[in-house]
Amino acid sequence: MTQTLMWEARAADGRGAELLAWARSQRPPSEPGLAPSRRETFTAPGDRVLVLTWWDAPEGTTVPELPDPPAELLARPVHRWRFTSVEVAGG
Repeated sequence: MTQTLMWEARAADGRGAELLAWARSQRPPSEPGLAPSRRETFTAPGDRVLVLTWWDAPEGTTVPELPDPPAELLARPVHRWRFTSVEVAGG
């Protein structure tokens, strides 16, 4: 089963590049035998940064989150969501 974690933050005014650099440098805390199978980082208008991580782990397994960035980089608290894959379709 694949779990996906979605991490999204909005940068403080003028700090978008710094927030992106910070997010790209971060890795979830290590857990024995548990590592993301995939990770993607995105940007969006409004100096938003989105990180998606995919984990091959049974439903209910607690997978590690990315930490919060330094408060001075943020316009608001980080948003986090967890999803479980139900279907993968080819394009």
